[in-house]
Amino acid sequence: MPYRPFDLTGKVALITGGNSGIGLGMARALAEAGADVAIWGTNAAKNAAAREALAATGRRILTLECDVGDEAAVEKSFERTLAELGRVDGCFANAGIGAGRATPFIEYSTEAWRRVLRVNLDGAMFTFRAAARHMVARGGGGALVGTASLAAIEGAARNEHYAATKGGLVSMIKALAVELARHRIRANAILPGWIETDMTAKSIANEKFSANVMPRIPMRRWGSGADFGGIAVYLMSDASAYHTGDSFVIDGGYALF
Repeated sequence: MPYRPFDLTGKVALITGGNSGIGLGMARALAEAGADVAIWGTNAAKNAAAREALAATGRRILTLECDVGDEAAVEKSFERTLAELGRVDGCFANAGIGAGRATPFIEYSTEAWRRVLRVNLDGAMFTFRAAARHMVARGGGGALVGTASLAAIEGAARNEHYAATKGGLVSMIKALAVELARHRIRANAILPGWIETDMTAKSIANEKFSANVMPRIPMRRWGSGADFGGIAVYLMSDASAYHTGDSFVIDGGYALF
């Protein structure tokens, strides 16, 4: 038999926040590698556009409106995903929100703190829990992948709530890697740098910001959603069968310089 470790034919990938940016870049690559894909997003128009964009891959594409911070909505959406696609082999907890306007920590409101944790950390937990229950019951293993951030490992001033969620996600991933290994379920984190997404659009469009940040990126460009396709395929494929508990920094060298 030829060596085809990256062939995802017959597998199903679930990507939360998969209707744009990093999530859509992952979804496209996973579908092109042979996987059927479920995308969860809160914006119906973006979901429809993502479904249309991926239709050319010839794979089954399911899009569902789901607020991952709502526990009941996650359970309902996971049940619907299984009903439509039959299984989930790779679960990418990619949905997340930014902190919004930069605010000094001493002026944080409890509401603002909890708003970010609700989606970025609670949402990842609800999503991973549903996927892990399914994978353990089904047998055969699987892959859990969380989109964290450089904020998990670098000081993110005026962004403590966002940083806390991403650092927490990395720690959760490591714990899941240890606990679920006996079930052949792998868990890994991805830490993006400065990527062109809806969340970063205003910052990147700011000339002063760009003039300060771009010189610190050795590759001298912003990242794109497409830059995350390869790692998504690797982490869901048999090529990573013995690779778990890791954190992949994808930032064009920003953290090194």
